[in-house]
Amino acid sequence: MLRQAPNIILIGEIRDGIVADIAIQAALTGHLVFSTLHTNDAPSAITRLIDMGVKPFLAASSIQAIMAQRLVRTICTECKVVDESPDPHFLRLLSIKPDDMRKHPIYKGAGCNRCEGTGFKGRIAIFEMLEMNNQLRELALSRAPASELRKIALATGMNSLLADGKKKVFRGITTPSEVSRVAQVEGLVMDA
Repeated sequence: MLRQAPNIILIGEIRDGIVADIAIQAALTGHLVFSTLHTNDAPSAITRLIDMGVKPFLAASSIQAIMAQRLVRTICTECKVVDESPDPHFLRLLSIKPDDMRKHPIYKGAGCNRCEGTGFKGRIAIFEMLEMNNQLRELALSRAPASELRKIALATGMNSLLADGKKKVFRGITTPSEVSRVAQVEGLVMDA
């Protein structure tokens, strides 16, 4: 495939070390490579590739950015109402304060025929974008755990799944319970 001199390569999914090595080698030879990889969040993709056998220095030098996404249900527009008493548990998980709710009311779907009584109709993605930087490259080289990569990624500007989900809650697109359902790692809600 590389003999055809493509500028951009799309690899359906990286499932094993062989495909991971092909993707890394293509990236190192100047090709823009897009692929998918199953992980809990963006920083975990780095450790996952290393666990598949990619050498840390190759992962650190070839990865430019990683995007994680999750789908959340969207509030039905036909029965959307202000949630006068949102569950405090989910508000706490998303760090939503009373002042936030005065500026941005929390909505829910009351349930109707259109949404078959669920209060939800359709789905939308929430995203997390990690852009590699020198600090993250150093951590990858030292085989740091995903939790440490995550901490530095957030400190250097990564927008988390939780933060993006919170924005969509404030825009009235989804609910705090939906965001907390999908923005979790090992039973703990991700940092905002």
